[in-house]
Amino acid sequence: MTTAASSSDKTPSFEMTWGSSTSSGYCSDSDSDSEFEQYFTARTSFFPKLRKDNQIEWSKQELTTADTQQKVKEYNAQINSNLFMNMNKDGSYTGFIKVQFKLARPVSVPTPKKGGNDAGGRRASGVKRRTSFYLPKDASKHLHISSRTSAREVIEALLKKFTVVDNPGKFALFERSERHDQVYIRKLSDTEHPLRLRLCAGPNEKILSFVLKENETGEVNWHAFSMPELKNFLRILQREEEEHIKQIVQRYALARTRMQEALTGSTPG
Repeated sequence: MTTAASSSDKTPSFEMTWGSSTSSGYCSDSDSDSEFEQYFTARTSFFPKLRKDNQIEWSKQELTTADTQQKVKEYNAQINSNLFMNMNKDGSYTGFIKVQFKLARPVSVPTPKKGGNDAGGRRASGVKRRTSFYLPKDASKHLHISSRTSAREVIEALLKKFTVVDNPGKFALFERSERHDQVYIRKLSDTEHPLRLRLCAGPNEKILSFVLKENETGEVNWHAFSMPELKNFLRILQREEEEHIKQIVQRYALARTRMQEALTGSTPG
């Protein structure tokens, strides 16, 4: 882990450290997330849904310099690592945020160069080649940033670290929180400041965490991919579709079985 920058730093810093508990390698894991686990209530659906109507809007909290200093002190007192926040003389502050990856589509990186000339001694053509692969599921990254670092800059820094050449506009940063057995998801605007949200919410990841996902409103430029890549995407899409259908059928079959068992075991009355 890298330690926080000194208070004299005034420009956004992007020191990064691994924070992933997953194994390395590129794969597409179809295991469902915990928030999609099955449960039964008297509500309209048998399966919980992600809530997007955020109840606590950290971004709207107004903080004076004194408030910020007090919150930084309280924040540092709650953590058990060296990922402290530090105040700067100009009123800004630096600290760490953890970003989890939840990407459903593969990303593109430049193809490693094997030399500038081909077998005939001729210089290779100027065609830009790239390789597409899945980032490890649930991988996470710690970023050392400033309170002035925007969500857009965080996305760009993450893509740069992984040498991803896709347009940053294809991705979005989300805040995720868990309250009262519900999961709340909110998309951050490009100009919001994630470290400020982290400070206001405190270090508890259940209260607030950051997730990098595909931008729901963005359009994928499929024409930018080669034919082999597109065919591979179609195969992946077909496989994932079949797996999702299988999971849905199994879930509803289980729900039906439990209902039938309940009916069988209940007494008329």
